[in-house]
Amino acid sequence: MADHPHDSAHATPRSTAQAGTGDADDDLAAVLTTVGPRLRALRRERGTTLARLSAATGISLSTLSRLESGQRKPTLELLLPLAREYRVPLDELVGAPATGDPRVHARPFTRAGQTFVPLTRHLGGLHAYKQIMPPGHGAGPDLEPRVHEGHEWVYVLAGRLRLLLGTRDLVLTAGEAAEFDTRTPHAFGNAGPNAVEFLSLFGAQGERIHVRARPGTSVR
Repeated sequence: MADHPHDSAHATPRSTAQAGTGDADDDLAAVLTTVGPRLRALRRERGTTLARLSAATGISLSTLSRLESGQRKPTLELLLPLAREYRVPLDELVGAPATGDPRVHARPFTRAGQTFVPLTRHLGGLHAYKQIMPPGHGAGPDLEPRVHEGHEWVYVLAGRLRLLLGTRDLVLTAGEAAEFDTRTPHAFGNAGPNAVEFLSLFGAQGERIHVRARPGTSVR
């Protein structure tokens, strides 16, 4: 026997609503599934360990491990401290769909007495920063050159930037740029009486050494 038309008319909207809810759930599940691999890739890119990340965020090592393996559902309580530590927007950390807004909204932060203003938001590839170095920073004889894989480019916006590069001790002024292989020992300092502002462009290894390494950390 055929269904009564009245019954069919009422069944269709209910089925459509259920299908819509199912699609939304599927989309959410797909986004959450990518969080673990994304967190693991980001941690490895930054050259840190689960133990160090646990100490920095207050999240237990076992929880971090389960997050990366997909055995723990990511929540805001867990993702917010990770986004702060990695200095990336939360929507980028979870791989949320793009909103179409190309502007970078990352907040400035301070490391080893310098102010860093992130100019890029992508997790991989090159990283760009505006750096503000106060007077006297790196002006003494104890400036420690470092080496790492990659290539680096700097452009001075204002002030005088000291660049130790191998056996050379250079001073760059506003409007001057430098680029070099970062396997050459290098370090930056302020060579003037005022703050020096400059742009830096480097890869993941350069960010790990210059932005995230603790003061006094020796890198070989």
